[in-house]
Parts: sequence; structure tokens; C-alpha cells
Amino acid sequence: MKTYVVGAGAVGTYIGDLLQSVNVEVTYAPRNPDEITPVDADVAIVAVKAYDTDSAIQTLQKAIPYPEKCVFVSPQNGIGNEEKLAAAFGADNVVAAALTTPVDRGGENGRGRAAREGGVAFAPMGANAYNWLNAAFASTGLKVQTVSDWRALKWSKLALNVVANASCAILNVLPNRLVHFEEIFTLEIRAIREVRAVMQAMNITPIDLPRYPVRALQGVATLPSPIARRLLAGRVAGARGTKPPSLLADLRAGKAVSEVEYLNGAVACAGRDHGVPVPVNAVYSRVLDDIAHMPQLWAKYRERPDTLAAEVDAEVKRVRALRSTL
Repeated sequence: MKTYVVGAGAVGTYIGDLLQSVNVEVTYAPRNPDEITPVDADVAIVAVKAYDTDSAIQTLQKAIPYPEKCVFVSPQNGIGNEEKLAAAFGADNVVAAALTTPVDRGGENGRGRAAREGGVAFAPMGANAYNWLNAAFASTGLKVQTVSDWRALKWSKLALNVVANASCAILNVLPNRLVHFEEIFTLEIRAIREVRAVMQAMNITPIDLPRYPVRALQGVATLPSPIARRLLAGRVAGARGTKPPSLLADLRAGKAVSEVEYLNGAVACAGRDHGVPVPVNAVYSRVLDDIAHMPQLWAKYRERPDTLAAEVDAEVKRVRALRSTL
């Protein structure tokens, strides 16, 4: 099996090293487009951030001479990546994936390494089963799960990705501290409820993923907020701890773009499309996107939970006022 990986970051090198450990031939896409050479690959792994998917597709179009013979796998976070790949290469050639193994850059070579146990779930977009792909990953020792509904897979992973992510980035705090901001952690509970409500409106059933009981998470969030906070605070602090979540890491790295558009922003868009109020996710997406494009705005929110909470309150009042005029 020949594999082509676009994205040589933590996730890309982790997956590549796993496959190489079972004698799979792995080639990484060069950063310079002028250095791209054709590779007759059986599998193409798209391991870039969601905001780089368009450029990854351009790379793949140059590198894969026979795309009809290749399966394009997206272990990316967020909503919309698979649709872009399907538009470029056909839905039957695309497999959605969710990697639930936390991966960090480690060691002297800076390659991705697994922080804790987890696994990967696959869900083909089209009619092809790709059992051989599941078998190849299972042979590495990684826990593999097969899912029939690719939308359920990606939205269930999003339900995990939104927890203690955008709020930490906006406030510039780590998850183990965020859980002690009672008002903000209540907003986290509300954000989870919003994701659940949007999924229900879209007729998407949440599924459990390797190591992560997504259905239990959403079930706990339906409890009264004080109870939900007590049940979830320890788990969130333990699972994410002192590791900067992805959205915060990007801000601290000075990136002028953010994946929040494909996470909380996707919830906000779906909420608008289906008439579901999603004020928390809408504010998180808007504020974080503004900070990414105008870093000077970060000072307004850094370690100021009251400011963020006030933004959500204002959004709730704005939506109520708008609805009253309709």
C-alpha cells in the first residue's frame, strides 16, 4: 500500500510513522509546490488544518496522477473538509476519519507521538467499504472503528473539539484553569447543548468514538448546569489539563487564521440554517475570528471572563429582539 501524506505536522507524521511500522510506503508532500512529483498512491492522507484544505487539494491534484484509484482520507477536525474533497475527487473516493488519540510533537525529531490511548474511526462517504484500509490501520495496533454515517462521525468529533477550546483561546487560559471560571464553564455546557440541538435538527445521531463517550457527554450537558459542571469539570481538566488546545496554540503561534470557522462557526451556520438558537457558539466563532485577524483585540478578553460572558448575553438579547420583530 502506497500512502501520500499532505501535512507533516504532529498528526501527519504520527499516522505516517504508524503505517511505516507495518512496512507501508509513505511519501510526504513537499512544502514547495514546485517540488511536487507524481506518486501512484493507494491512499492520500489529508493532515492539514481545515483552513489549508483548499491548498492541500491543489497539491493532491498535482501529485496523484490516478485519483480514481486512490482513496482520500480526512482525519481533520471540523466540518466541510470531506465535502471539498468529494467535489474534487468524487464522494466514492473519500473516507471521513476521526482520530481520538491525542498527538503531540515530541522527541528530538519533532515528529508526532501519541499522548494517551485512543483510536481512529473511519466512515466512507460513498458506497465503497474500504475494508483493506481499516485492516491496514488495525495492523499497527491502533484501535479502529468503522462508522456507517460519515456526518455522524464528523459532528460527533466536533462535539468533542468544541469543549474547552475556543473559550480557552479567547481568554488565553488552559483548560485546567477554565473549569474554575464558573460563568464561563456554564457557557461551555450551553455550547455542548447547542451542538446537540443542531445535530437533532439535522437528524444526525451522535456516536461514541474510541475512548470518548460522546453520547454520555451530551447527556450530562442536558442536566441542570450546576450538576453538569460538577460532572464534567474534572473530566475536562484531566483530559486537556495543561496542554494548550488547538485554537489557543494557533493564536499563541501568531497565526492570522483560525479553525474556529470550521468548529464553532460550523455550529453557528447550521443553527442559522435550521432555526436553532446558538448564541454561545456564534459569539465564540465571531470573537475568536476577530482576534485572529486583529491580534490587538486579544487584550480585551485575556483572562477577562466577564467580558466574554457579556458578549454572549448581548448576543442573546440581540437574537430575542430580532425574533420579536418577525
